[in-house]
Amino acid sequence: MIVRIMGEGQVRLADSHFAELNKLDDELLAEMEKGDGEGFRRTLHALLETVRQLGEPLPDDSLEPSELILPAPDATLEEVREMLSDDGLIPG
Repeated sequence: MIVRIMGEGQVRLADSHFAELNKLDDELLAEMEKGDGEGFRRTLHALLETVRQLGEPLPDDSLEPSELILPAPDATLEEVREMLSDDGLIPG
């Protein structure tokens, strides 16, 4: 799976990591619903760091279609809310 972190670039991530990302996505969604800004920020950073650690960065000149687009680390709660589907940032 190709994942884009807005403002940073793309990484190739094995599908086997999907469950781990979904867990963090569920936490992020719950924090957003509660309006927990501090928890939201912490979990967003954990989600992005997990993608960075588990993924393999693609070259800057690579233009692969992204299957998943994640917000920038400094995205606001409102900006992330606009990106959400019913399943959160990570579908399924």
